[in-house]
Amino acid sequence: MVSMSKIATGNGHGENSPYFDGWKAYETNPFHPIDRPDGVIQMGLAENQLCFEFIKKWLMEHPEASLCTAEGVNRFKETALFQDYHGMPEFRQAVAKFMGKVRGDRVKFDPDRIVMSGGATGAHEMVAFCLADPGEALLVPTPYYPGFDRDLRWRTGVELVPVICESSHNFQLTRTAMEAAYEKAQEANLKVKGLLITNPSNPLGTIMDRETLKSIVKFINEKNIHLIGDEIYAATVFKDPEFVSISEVIQEVECNHDLIHIVYSLSKDMGFPGFRVGIVYSYNDAVVNCARKMSSYGLVSSQTQHLIATMLNDDDFLHNFIMESKEQLFKRHKYFTWSLSQVGIGSLKSNGGLFIWMDLRKLLKEKTFDAEMDLWRVIINEVKLNVSPGSSFHCHEPGWFRVCFANMEDNTMEVALSRIRSFILKNNESIVPRKLCRRSSLKLSLSRSLSRRMDDFISPAGIMSPHSPLPQSPLVRART
Repeated sequence: MVSMSKIATGNGHGENSPYFDGWKAYETNPFHPIDRPDGVIQMGLAENQLCFEFIKKWLMEHPEASLCTAEGVNRFKETALFQDYHGMPEFRQAVAKFMGKVRGDRVKFDPDRIVMSGGATGAHEMVAFCLADPGEALLVPTPYYPGFDRDLRWRTGVELVPVICESSHNFQLTRTAMEAAYEKAQEANLKVKGLLITNPSNPLGTIMDRETLKSIVKFINEKNIHLIGDEIYAATVFKDPEFVSISEVIQEVECNHDLIHIVYSLSKDMGFPGFRVGIVYSYNDAVVNCARKMSSYGLVSSQTQHLIATMLNDDDFLHNFIMESKEQLFKRHKYFTWSLSQVGIGSLKSNGGLFIWMDLRKLLKEKTFDAEMDLWRVIINEVKLNVSPGSSFHCHEPGWFRVCFANMEDNTMEVALSRIRSFILKNNESIVPRKLCRRSSLKLSLSRSLSRRMDDFISPAGIMSPHSPLPQSPLVRART
């Protein structure tokens, strides 16, 4: 047999992880309300499916956005022919505008710095290739997205050094933690070329405040290393405090802009992962030039560029979509976390993302990662929910799990919550609040409280709370 390359046959992809094992369990036995009601429910996929009816309505009203309609066919030939890897000007302009709108128009983005890539996966690899040589390192705060081990390392040979963030500080990134990771890398004879931050965080669903971002910029500037800001969840922040982009902070503090790079995508903020729209936005001319050459390996199709450009150049759609998305995420998050709290399950306080960081430390038989994996196997094999254990995100404390809540219909979410409630009642009532400690009173309380179905959380009164991010939304006003 002819041998393959060491890179191809190695373990660099990171597929041998419970994060991907959970996906395999779902794929072999996927839940369906009629055909497979006992199947595994996918709660490991960070996907935003809450606004598709809103988007569908726009598509029906704008057939010219598609090249396969009578209204759009006149652009078929010019779009189907060869496109320069710079991307269509109208596409880059539309994406730049959307990035600015998501950040409250507090910062403007130059379309000429927009570089296309095949999703955020390709964008991250592109940046790693541009910034570091094989064997050099990037610092990454924990917990972090398991796919980074593949995206940043597999084909580039770049090493990742974890920056340990503790639950006792709500997993916030500190200067002390960054310095400790930097020193550890030096002790291992690793040359640190940059720091990668995910803001909003995957898997935490939290955002970094302005002072933390300023501290990060000061750190990378003093060390003369690059800063990569993964901001692919920027538009998912659904309540205060508002999202602050690294692009805003570098306007307020002194720093070398050549060190600043942003990875963006439409997979999470718009719910279009199948379109594979990834973006590298760098303030470094050399990086822009190199990344643009590399984009030939993962261009966005011209048909997709045409559709996205038409959609995002509609100012009314742009404004209303951002508001609608925030509203739907706010309602789903509120209902989901409230339902878990009724059986004593807590989570890290968050205001963004498509998931929660669920705290199941009380359910561990012992405070070890082996115990976390034992609990995860029960959840995946018996409860039939694909949730992702914290260890797969390089969390340094066992008992945390990422649970995605925006990738399913309401009825499927209710089935998932029902399974969780049954599991807690059957196996461990110690996690349930003391006032509900007796099984009979717990069942009665759940029966009453869970009669407050999703409708209670989607009423105008429920949204128009002091914590709602949408008090001025025209979509809310129209319902009152």
